[in-house]
Amino acid sequence: MVIIKKIVKNKSDLNVEWSDGEKSNFNYFWLRDNCPTAHDKDSNHRMFNILEVSENLTAKESEINEEGKLVVKWSEGSHISYYDPKWLRENCYTLKNKRKFISPYQLWDSSLEENLKSIAIDHDEILNSEEGLLKWLELLHYKGIVIVKNAPIEKESAFPVLNRISHTRQTFFDTPFEVINIPKPNNSAYTAHALRNHMDLPWFENPPGYQFLHCLINSAEGGNSSAVDGFAVSDYLRKNEKEIFKTLINTPLKFRDKDFTQETIRDFHAPAISLTKDGDYNDIRFSVATMDTLDCHPDIMNKVYDAHRKFGNLLHDDKFQIKFRLEPGDIFSFNNRRVLHGRTAFNPNSGHRHLQGYYIDRDEILGRLNFLKK
Repeated sequence: MVIIKKIVKNKSDLNVEWSDGEKSNFNYFWLRDNCPTAHDKDSNHRMFNILEVSENLTAKESEINEEGKLVVKWSEGSHISYYDPKWLRENCYTLKNKRKFISPYQLWDSSLEENLKSIAIDHDEILNSEEGLLKWLELLHYKGIVIVKNAPIEKESAFPVLNRISHTRQTFFDTPFEVINIPKPNNSAYTAHALRNHMDLPWFENPPGYQFLHCLINSAEGGNSSAVDGFAVSDYLRKNEKEIFKTLINTPLKFRDKDFTQETIRDFHAPAISLTKDGDYNDIRFSVATMDTLDCHPDIMNKVYDAHRKFGNLLHDDKFQIKFRLEPGDIFSFNNRRVLHGRTAFNPNSGHRHLQGYYIDRDEILGRLNFLKK
């Protein structure tokens, strides 16, 4: 076990030297804010208010006690804090910020089509075991795409397996929403037309994180599915087309809900590619069908369209996309803000095609995965 070897008090922080030679810097405000007594013992919410201390807060005295804990007597409030060295080491922001970030995402291209078994899992394995659920969640998070096999084909029969994760996200499309060919459709998904690879609901401030398309019947000619890893395409641009990539992450595009049945107007500006604090890929927003009239500055409009067209063509390039056919009992599961999906046109007179769709927020996928791993 690593222990605290030495502490040095400075004006604004404590420097800690560990027994393995590593060194940490702990700011006084950070230490006071994270005193073990700062949180309610039941809710674990922080009850201490760091806003009430003065800017002159300092460690009046500091030492390592016989249990190896860091003991700090504060200059204000007659308070003494005791910090477990294991907790300090695990939460040390000095060391965390020195580490090189490694993305959890496993990027893929069209070669995945040759090994679809690697992203398949049996419905009952998820339903009946924690190991199956964990495998599903890991594939959803790391690969962004899974095909659940051998699910029931009755209407609304995906609820039990989805509820193994958490609750679904309700939208005005209802849950589940019906992906069928209907007269006077309010969305191109409800037609027999081909659908370009797209993200669902890009005009929401926070589009649904994951989508689940449950195939009940697919006997019509055509209607084959496609999918593309938007993160992989973004990574290609980042490495090979730096100006295009820069435009895509820095220029907000405009998306708009064009559903004539709605009594609301939904529109939102966001870049085609957004990044996390670590520079990793966060969201891909792309939908030719629901991109609204762009209102970029006139000086960059041509550059924006160049970038948009380049990105869009790569998202449909056979080097990157995979194509497959959903069978009854398949649940096509994917990260809606990473993996874009589409389909070929189908002939509604040749047979039936009926999918039921569900959404779950990304927080629920990650939260459940983190819990099961812990």
